[in-house]
Amino acid sequence: MTALSPTLATPRLTLRPPLAEDAAPIARHLNDFAVAGKLARVPFPYRLADARAWLASRPAALPPEETGFSILAEGYGLVGHVGFQRGVHGPVIGYWLGQPFWGRGLMTEAAVAAIAWFFGASAAPVLYSGVFHFNTASLAVQHKLGFAETGRSHLLCLARGAQVEHIDTELTRESFTRRWPPALPSAAAR
Repeated sequence: MTALSPTLATPRLTLRPPLAEDAAPIARHLNDFAVAGKLARVPFPYRLADARAWLASRPAALPPEETGFSILAEGYGLVGHVGFQRGVHGPVIGYWLGQPFWGRGLMTEAAVAAIAWFFGASAAPVLYSGVFHFNTASLAVQHKLGFAETGRSHLLCLARGAQVEHIDTELTRESFTRRWPPALPSAAAR
C-alpha cells in the first residue's frame, strides 16, 4: 500500500515527510564524520548536492517500508531523520540525529513515534535494524525500544569506505506493543 506520510507529534518533536527545504540542514548535520561515520549508506564528505539529490529521489507517496520522517525540534528546526527501507529479511529502520542534539533522549522519542506509526500502517510482524559495533549510544536506544540482538555481520560503511562489524537487531510487533502501549499519546498523527 502506498500512502502519503503523516505528520507525527511527540511532546518535543514533529516528524514530517522530508521536504526540499530540508536540504541545507541535512547536509550540515551529515557532513560531520561523527554522524556519517556511524551510518551505512551516507558518504563523507556529504554535500548540499547529496542532500538535494536524495530529496529529489523520494516520491511523495511511499509504502510504509520506504517511508521516512524529518525530525524537527521546536526552536531548532531539522535535527535528524528516521525512516524505513526494505531489507533482505524484511523492513529495516534507520535513523540519525545531528551531533548537537545527542544525549537528550530525542532519538528514542522520535523512534517510538515512527515505529508506532509503522506497525499501525503495515502488517510487518518484525522490524530489523542494528548498529556498527562501536555505536553504543545507538545500541542503547535500540535496547530502550525493545530491539533484541540477533547476531553479528559486516556491513559496508560508505563514509569509512570499509566493511565494519555490525550488531544485528530485531524488534517484534509484540515486543514493541508490550513495551510501548498502542495508545501512545506521543505518537499522535496530525
